[in-house]
Amino acid sequence: MKADIHPTYYPEVTATCACGATYVVGSTTENISVEICSACHPFYTGQDKVLDTTGRVDKFKKRMAAKKS
Repeated sequence: MKADIHPTYYPEVTATCACGATYVVGSTTENISVEICSACHPFYTGQDKVLDTTGRVDKFKKRMAAKKS
């Protein structure tokens, strides 16, 4: 590595989520704050919502048919 061109690496940085969860990670920044993490993300907690795409497509087709006539 070239000298004096790389940022300082901090091996133990506390990453804090908006939900209150904290993680110890390595980073080039001293403090990390995030809005969402694996403890509160709906995909990982099992609270994800499934969109009704067929209803949306039918609604779109209905609007287009009404516009043509």
